[in-house]
Amino acid sequence: MEASRSRQSVQLGQEGDRATDGCPTPCPDSGETGDPSKDQQVTAVGQRCNQATEKSLQTTTPTEGKVHRSILNLPVLNPERLKTAKALVDKAVKMHKIFSVQGPYPVVRAALRARGWVERRMPRPNQRVYRRRGDEYCEGTDTNDAEDNNPDDVEKEDDQDGMYDLMSRLVRNEMAYFYWTNRRETVDTRTLQKEQITNHFAKSGSFTTKVGLCVNLRNLRWFDSADPDTFFPRCYRLGAEDEKHAFIEDYRRTACTSLLQCIVERKQGVQGEEQSRGKDQSDQSQRKRCKRRAAALVPSKIIDSALKVCQEFLDSLEHNDIDISLKTPPTLTKEQWAEFINNYYLVVHDGAEIEDSVRFVDRCQAMLQRLREVSPQLDTDGIHNIWIIKPGAKSRGRGIMCAKRLGEILRLVHSDPALIKDSKWVVQKYLERPLLIYGTKFDVRQWFLVTSWNPLTVWFYMKCYLRFSTQPFSLDTLDSSVHLCNNSIQKHLRPSQLRHRGVPADNMWSCDQFRAFLSSQGRAAQWGTVVVPGMKMAVIHALQTAQDLMESRKNTFELYGADFMLGHDLRPWLIEINASPTMAPSTVVTAHLCTAVQEDTLRVVLDWRVDRTANTGGFQLIYKQAAVEVPQYVGVNLLVEGSRIKRPRPPPPPRLSNPPEARPVPPAPRRCAPIKDKEPLAEKTKPPPAKTFKTVVCQLNYPNIPLHVFLEEETPGIEALLRESPTLFPREAPRSIFALGGYSPEAL
Repeated sequence: MEASRSRQSVQLGQEGDRATDGCPTPCPDSGETGDPSKDQQVTAVGQRCNQATEKSLQTTTPTEGKVHRSILNLPVLNPERLKTAKALVDKAVKMHKIFSVQGPYPVVRAALRARGWVERRMPRPNQRVYRRRGDEYCEGTDTNDAEDNNPDDVEKEDDQDGMYDLMSRLVRNEMAYFYWTNRRETVDTRTLQKEQITNHFAKSGSFTTKVGLCVNLRNLRWFDSADPDTFFPRCYRLGAEDEKHAFIEDYRRTACTSLLQCIVERKQGVQGEEQSRGKDQSDQSQRKRCKRRAAALVPSKIIDSALKVCQEFLDSLEHNDIDISLKTPPTLTKEQWAEFINNYYLVVHDGAEIEDSVRFVDRCQAMLQRLREVSPQLDTDGIHNIWIIKPGAKSRGRGIMCAKRLGEILRLVHSDPALIKDSKWVVQKYLERPLLIYGTKFDVRQWFLVTSWNPLTVWFYMKCYLRFSTQPFSLDTLDSSVHLCNNSIQKHLRPSQLRHRGVPADNMWSCDQFRAFLSSQGRAAQWGTVVVPGMKMAVIHALQTAQDLMESRKNTFELYGADFMLGHDLRPWLIEINASPTMAPSTVVTAHLCTAVQEDTLRVVLDWRVDRTANTGGFQLIYKQAAVEVPQYVGVNLLVEGSRIKRPRPPPPPRLSNPPEARPVPPAPRRCAPIKDKEPLAEKTKPPPAKTFKTVVCQLNYPNIPLHVFLEEETPGIEALLRESPTLFPREAPRSIFALGGYSPEAL
C-alpha cells in the first residue's frame, strides 16, 4: 500500500511549482501533519496539480529556441517534506517572520533562516528607476555603491531538495515583515505598515551624494560647535554661480599659499642637498639651477602679490576688513590675476625660478605660520593646487577626474550643460599629501549603521579595511589609476612593477594589518587616539546636518559605507558616504568582513531591539540623542475672543472745498470717563449738544483698531478731516480716552 502511494505521489518539484500557477487548488493550502485522511488529501491534491501541469505542457505550442522539459524529468515531491514545510511556514506566519531579499545576499538569507524566518521571493524590480518627488539630492541609484545589484543574479544556495523554494511558494500570498534590498526604489516606504522592517530610509541623498554632503556640512555650526574644514576637504558646486565665484577665489588664494610653500620648500631642499652631498655635487646642482633660471625667470613681485592676498585673507577672518569701503579697488585686478596665475604655473608646474627669492623666505615662513593657525587644510593642500572634479550623484569612481589648472577645470565642467543646469558638478580640494604605505596611496572603507533619525541613533563598526592603488603615488600624473582607490576601478588594472612588494596583490588590507604596520612605525597608539575618534566624529557631524532632511520611520534602518583618507598626522578626512555599500566577497579581506557586517547588522536590528543585552557583534553605539520629554497634558482651558463683524460703511463724501485751516477753532476738549472693554461702543458714547461736528470718542488704548471705527455715522466731516490731515491724529499719542466735541483735532 505504501509502495503504491509512493508511486502515486506528487511528481512536482521546483520547476513544477512554477508551472502550476493556474492550478485551481493550489498546493500550499493542502496537507497537514499527523492525519492519514489528510495524507490522502495531500496526495489527491498533488495528483490534480500534476495532471494540470502535464496537460499544460502537452497543450503548449512549442516555441523555437526554448528548452522543453518533460514531466518525467521533474523531481518527486515527498508528502512528508511538504508537511514539514507547511509546519515551518505556519509557525513563521504566526510569528510574523516572513522576509524578502532582493539581490544575491546569501549571508542575510542564511542568518534570517537560522532565526526561523521564511523567504517570500520578490519579483524582479523594474529596470527603470524613477526619482522620488521631493528627494532633493537623490538621483536614482547613482548613490548605490553595491556592485552586486544586478537583479538577474541568482543566489547559488544549498537547496538540493527544493525546500526553500517550496516554502517560498507557500508564503507567496503572505505579507513580508522584513525587506532587504540594494535598491531604495524597490520598496515604497509610504505604503508599508508600521510593523514592517526595511533597510532603507527615504531621502538619504541629502548626505550620500557629493552635492548633498557638500551643501549640508556648511550648516554644521547650527548643530555642533565643530569646523567642517577639520575633517572634510572644502568643496563647491560649480553649477551654482555664487559657489563658482567662491571656488575661483579659493583657487587663487590657494595658488598664493602654494607659492609661499614652494619658496620655503625649495630653500629647505637646497639646504638639505648641501648637507647630504659633497661640495662638488653642490656646485653641480647650483650650475643646473642657474641654467634653469636663465631659461625662465619670474619677477619677484609675484611674491609680494601672494603676501598681500594672504594678508587680506587673514584680515577677513579677523574681521579687520569691516571698515573697508566697497569702492576700494581689489588687491589684484582681473588682468593682474591672469598674469599671477601664469607665473604661478611657470614656477610650480614648470620649475621656473623667482628672482631674488631668498630674501623673501623669512616673510613666507612667518605668513605660513599665521595661516596654519586658521587654515587646518594648509598642510594637505600641497603646492600643485590640484582639485578633483566629481559628478554630483555617482559612485564607484565613475566620471571622477583630477585637474590643476583653473581654465581646464572650468572648461571641463561647462562641457556638459545638463550637469551645469542641475548643479551636479562638484569640485573638491585634492589631498596632495596623504599618508602613504610603501609609497602607495590608499583609502579606508568604514561601515556605520543608522537605526533611527528621531532620536538620531548611530552604530559604528569597529572593523574596516584599506583599499590600495595599483600604481605608485605621484603628482606628476593625474591618471585615475594613481589617485582613485575604488575597487571597481583598480580591479580592472594590473599592479605596476614599480610598486613596493609590501603592498598586497589584491590591493586590500584589513584594519588589523594596518595597525601592525603602524606598530612597526612606532605609531600604534594613534589608531585608537586619532584615527578611530576622528572617523566617529566625522560620521556623527555628517548625520547631524542631514537629520532635518530625513524622513524618520520606525522599524527602518540603513547600513552606509564611508570613505576616508588619512593625512601625515593620521587625521582622517571624510571623502564621501555611500548608500548600499558593496558586500561582494571580492578578496579574502572582504569575504570575511562583509559576512561579519551583515550578520552583526541583523543582530542589532532584530536581536538588540528585543533584548538590550543581546550581542551586537562588531557594532558599537556611538551616538544617541536624548529623548525629548513631552509635557503632560493638564487640561488647559482654551478661550476664543473676537468682535462682531460690522456692516461695511458707505463710501465717504468727496473732499471738502474749504481747507481745515479755514474752519472755526473749537474750544478745548472735555475728558470723558474711562470706558469699560466689555461694553458695546454704542452704549458708551452719548452725543453732546449740536456743534460744528458731532462728538467723537477715540480710544487710543487699542492702536490696532482703525480710528474710523470710533466715529459716529452722522459725522462724515470728521472722516474727511482725517483723510486730509492724517498727521493730526498720530498713533504715538498718549493712550487715553478723549471726547472730541466738535473741537480742533490739535487737542490730541
